[in-house]
Amino acid sequence: MFERRQGPTPGQMQHMAEEVIASLPEQFREQMGEIVMQVVDFATTEQLASVGLTERWQLTGLYEGHPLPDRSIWQSGRMPARIWLFREPLIAEWRDTGVRMDDLIRHVVIHEAGHHFGFSDDDMHWLEDEDD
Repeated sequence: MFERRQGPTPGQMQHMAEEVIASLPEQFREQMGEIVMQVVDFATTEQLASVGLTERWQLTGLYEGHPLPDRSIWQSGRMPARIWLFREPLIAEWRDTGVRMDDLIRHVVIHEAGHHFGFSDDDMHWLEDEDD
């Protein structure tokens, strides 16, 4: 599929992320229709600052947008929500942990999609701990 040493290309990573969204239950997929998936090598300084980070290797994914519970019917003209995947930090984590790349991308995409539905990081960590 991709060269182990180099990791997936941005296009391959984009495809894996889209497969994650396609595999979600219909009621979730319907509410994620407008989300734009974007793969870039690293987060910008502004993106890092938005989550209190300074080191570009620390951020593997980011949700940017208004969570569904915070939206109003009176809002219009807003940009679509985005889920960003940061390729180089994902590849570094994949190499360091040995977790399969598709599993890693699934985890990050679902985590970021959780923000779309209004879950905080603490909520998602609690849900993951309960699942273990």
